[in-house]
Amino acid sequence: MYLEFIRQKEERMEDVQRMLMDPEIMTDIKRYAQLNKEYRFLENFIEKGSAYKHTLSNLENCKSILNEEDDEELREMAKQEIEPLEANKTQLEEDLKLLLIPEDPNDSKSAILEIRAGTGGDEASIFAGDLFRMYQRFCEKKGLKLEVNELNEGSMGGYKEIIATISGEDAFAIFKFESGVHRVQRVPATESQGRIHTSAATVAIMPEADEFDVVLNMNDVRIDTFCSSGAGGQSVNTTYSAVRLTHIPTGLVVSMQDERSQLKNKDKAFQILRTRLYDLELSKVKSEEAALRKSLVSSGDRSAKIRTYNYPQNRVTDHRIDLTLYNLSNIMEGDLEELIERLRIAENAGKIAELEIV
Repeated sequence: MYLEFIRQKEERMEDVQRMLMDPEIMTDIKRYAQLNKEYRFLENFIEKGSAYKHTLSNLENCKSILNEEDDEELREMAKQEIEPLEANKTQLEEDLKLLLIPEDPNDSKSAILEIRAGTGGDEASIFAGDLFRMYQRFCEKKGLKLEVNELNEGSMGGYKEIIATISGEDAFAIFKFESGVHRVQRVPATESQGRIHTSAATVAIMPEADEFDVVLNMNDVRIDTFCSSGAGGQSVNTTYSAVRLTHIPTGLVVSMQDERSQLKNKDKAFQILRTRLYDLELSKVKSEEAALRKSLVSSGDRSAKIRTYNYPQNRVTDHRIDLTLYNLSNIMEGDLEELIERLRIAENAGKIAELEIV
């Protein structure tokens, strides 16, 4: 099975090499970049494939010696080589499996993060703020840039809603498993009698849409301008710098007032609108895939409760993969690596099963 995959990739490598030398493709920057990326992947795959074929050849030679040779010294040497060769074969098969997993074309995109307070009143807003701070700390550790686009503060702290852009290498790939309902169990600061309350916040992670991902018909978009409110000084409140976009076919509404410039707010609002429209289409695809795959990790169902943060027990439980960790305090400081890695492994396991590699 693996040998057939290797043969297919070798043939594709020859095609890609020819296309990269085509003058027409060399002038198409987007297409040339895509082919270059594919070439690097094929190069890595074929390198692993060559090592795999070499290992199979050596294994076959050793087994032939055991079956056909009478020389005990040669037979002993062959016997000693078989075990490490079998181990190397198994490892290379695992490496090839991972490389065969279809790449999500959105993985390399920036991510739009939206956090909204859910049930729980003021405590839900405070928890939404805690989640945002957790992601902020995680971004600092990973060298990712997080830029706030819009926020609506809660009356007792935190946020009723906050929208941010996360950019950097594979930003969406890193954050894509965070979408869903996050639930917290703790004694709120607003609770005078020490009772544990349950509150929730909803997290949405969307791949930032490029202009070519979504073609907007401007006749479908109503643009309104209004005076900004909140912090920012006199000019923020007295000029029509805030922008509201309404996408008439879907009813999606995006407001932006973070910048003093109406033009900047308009550009940001259109970026968010394109991203939400793109995400609508992606959600349909994910729902269809989930129905076939029955994968909870990438179902795209944002109404699903995905994680519980229990403060009295210092516990975090991810319900999609039945994972419980007793290091809540570290996780809230941005130590999300283990959670994200375990989710990635679970997702890959499902995709490998779909490949039906035996």
